[in-house]
Amino acid sequence: MGEPHPAPLEPWLPPPYIARMSSAPATVAPDSAIPVLTPAAAARVQAIAAKLGKPAVLRLAVEGGGCSGFQYRFGLADGVDADDRVSETGGVRLAVDPVSLDLVAGCTVDFVESLGGAAFKVDNPQAAAGCGCGSSFGI
Repeated sequence: MGEPHPAPLEPWLPPPYIARMSSAPATVAPDSAIPVLTPAAAARVQAIAAKLGKPAVLRLAVEGGGCSGFQYRFGLADGVDADDRVSETGGVRLAVDPVSLDLVAGCTVDFVESLGGAAFKVDNPQAAAGCGCGSSFGI
């Protein structure tokens, strides 16, 4: 089926490589259920992948845990699995497994930099609750 957990992104991302929710502008995808990357997120993935000599494929998965029940997990993947749902922005692919897709359908992944740091952030229309730190969500 593929690797159980993709290799984590570079150490300059805040451990444990969990995204925070945001209100990022949506990018149009042919299938509105497939999560998409903003151009800023695609550019960041492209830069990290180039530095590591890996393909520009970001895997988004959802795991149980965090204050609100679920948390996002990101990692570079060597490719996509046959059952993945994939969107592409600027030549960068975002792969989501079928189980995680139910929890992130219609979301947008952005990359933001602020005084507090830089992180991938997820705007998930299905998230009914989030924790104070923004690293987990509930449905």
